[in-house]
Amino acid sequence: MDILAKERKVRELEKKILELDSPELIDSLKKEIDIYKKKSMTSLTAWDRVLLARHQERPTAKDYIEFIFDDFIEFHGDRLFRDDKSIIGGIARLNNQSITVIAQQKGKTLDENLERNFAMPHPEGYRKALRLMEQAEKFKRPIITFIDTPGAYPGIGAEERGQGEAIAKNLMRMSELTVPIISIIIGEGGSGGALALGVGNKVMMLENAIYSILSPEGYATILWKDATKASLAAEAMKLTSYDLFDYEIIDRIIKEPLGGAHFNREKTFENVKEAIVEELDNLNSLASYRIKEERYQKFRKFGFFQRFNYDNLKGVKWWYIRKY
Repeated sequence: MDILAKERKVRELEKKILELDSPELIDSLKKEIDIYKKKSMTSLTAWDRVLLARHQERPTAKDYIEFIFDDFIEFHGDRLFRDDKSIIGGIARLNNQSITVIAQQKGKTLDENLERNFAMPHPEGYRKALRLMEQAEKFKRPIITFIDTPGAYPGIGAEERGQGEAIAKNLMRMSELTVPIISIIIGEGGSGGALALGVGNKVMMLENAIYSILSPEGYATILWKDATKASLAAEAMKLTSYDLFDYEIIDRIIKEPLGGAHFNREKTFENVKEAIVEELDNLNSLASYRIKEERYQKFRKFGFFQRFNYDNLKGVKWWYIRKY
């Protein structure tokens, strides 16, 4: 039974509470629900976390922005082509400090998802993000990014307008900025589409978010020619927050309520805000050159090197192979 089937059972039990009149029976059923949730929703598989990361009721970036920040003002457009609604961004205040916020925004309905292209940005979306990051650098504002995308949009128009170049430029420019950058993966973190907002001094993930180079379905299709083996692929890909924390790809796991962020949104928002404030306080104490250098070193150390004696190469005593 996957996590969504377990959730349906919990929802059914919660509906029964509304049909009861006896306080004793209500208390008993609530205890039964709590026990069931603790037994069935604590040991999740990688595929369970994929399903939770994609859950239709999972909070979107705008929900986090509205709760965490004050006086958010959204900016629009990349000054080159158009406004891409799959990425939202602007300025806000956090504990009376000016902040630049950039986020990938999913829709809550089918119509909104179509309007926002299911949070798959076009190149103009990444160029809007870059415009806001360069503005933040100019005015010395920290940058907070919220990542939630299956990946960059792969359509012909996006490729014609320079999708790869837009992502690459974001990666390059983010590595050069001297203001603090905190990136939070709140749902799906897919491929270069996610990484284009993910070159942060601190990269954090919600407990049931995922972060990978490819979707499990895509991985299964390539490896086994069978997309139905996505659950096996999810285990092999090491895409959960716990896997990535062990590999030092991310810096912090932000806990979610039992059953996922949608079970208790306010608690999730509070946990994210607390993590942002704590990490931002630490980064604000650093000189600008150290902020830039530490970010560079963080990404430079990904993977590890093994050294081999390779005598067949003339004039080369050692051969280095990078392993991931």
